[in-house]
Amino acid sequence: MNPVESPEPDLDWCHEAVQGVSRTFALTVDVLDEPMASHVCLGYLLCRVADTIEDANHIPPAEQAALLRTYDAALDPDSETTITEFRAAAEEWLPAPADRDEDWAVVAAAPTVWATFTEQPEPVRDAIVAPIREMVDGMAMFVERHADTGGLRLDDRSELEEYCYYAAGTVGILITNLLTRRGVAEERAETLYGTAEEFGLLLQLINVSKDAYDDYTSENNVYLPATWFEEEGIDQEAVVDPAARESAASVVHRTATHAATFLDDAQTYLESMPLSHGNKTAAWSVPFLLGVGTLRELKARPEDALTESGVKISRREVFAVMEAAHDAGADSLTGLRETVARKPYHHATE
Repeated sequence: MNPVESPEPDLDWCHEAVQGVSRTFALTVDVLDEPMASHVCLGYLLCRVADTIEDANHIPPAEQAALLRTYDAALDPDSETTITEFRAAAEEWLPAPADRDEDWAVVAAAPTVWATFTEQPEPVRDAIVAPIREMVDGMAMFVERHADTGGLRLDDRSELEEYCYYAAGTVGILITNLLTRRGVAEERAETLYGTAEEFGLLLQLINVSKDAYDDYTSENNVYLPATWFEEEGIDQEAVVDPAARESAASVVHRTATHAATFLDDAQTYLESMPLSHGNKTAAWSVPFLLGVGTLRELKARPEDALTESGVKISRREVFAVMEAAHDAGADSLTGLRETVARKPYHHATE
């Protein structure tokens, strides 16, 4: 068996794996100090296992939901199901080793990730496991709810927000659990928990908007609400149809506009974060500001989200935002956000 597929801890491998599965979280982990960097790294990889299974359109819905439920049981400290049993259940759905991308490599290495995670202090494990299990349960529920279509087809704004909560709002709670596990002032804790979900919803809604083409063509999922397509006079299945491009682009624009309603709460969350346990404001303000830039591009050219080229912000802007965020504190977020919302940051500062 490949060493990373064995139930032996390997923190170095986990940090390398994050670099391959998520540019955004890799940037976050790279900025954080220890122990927060490793805690977020491991929590994210455990989330990624579930996310990869939920997105796998080669797994029939019934088997998909069952596999997610097995994974949930393996995470449950009171269950007798082991992570090795989950790995065995996943075996038939794993691509051949030579064909595995980074996401499936993490699923294959779930025993390694879990063994590394179990070496963390108990308060850290408690902070992470509960929101991940809520995420996994929600994903299984959505797979079962939409089993007839063989892929997710969200109905309306309410269901979109419900999905985004399970996919990312839970991650906001996970982060907040880590930040507050040794206690913070009651008022600060209330602010953090009152805005953590919104921080996650903002980033997930941006992903839903910008990834519409890949979600449909690669994963057979349409997260943009069916009712919004109906109001444009087209079917949800026409999401990437060139003949319906203008109408579908209006749905993308509407979704991005809805995402922007969470910006203020997300900023409040960042401004309230304690800088403890190796946490740094820049680790989270970078994805926030890159999200602002992505919203800028989505609103300007929503049709790009419906093509293979997609909606992206340039590497020059990414590096410029990272540099600015590293040199700025939470009190600079308003100015940075306003600048990025107007034009690419590297142009604004030239």
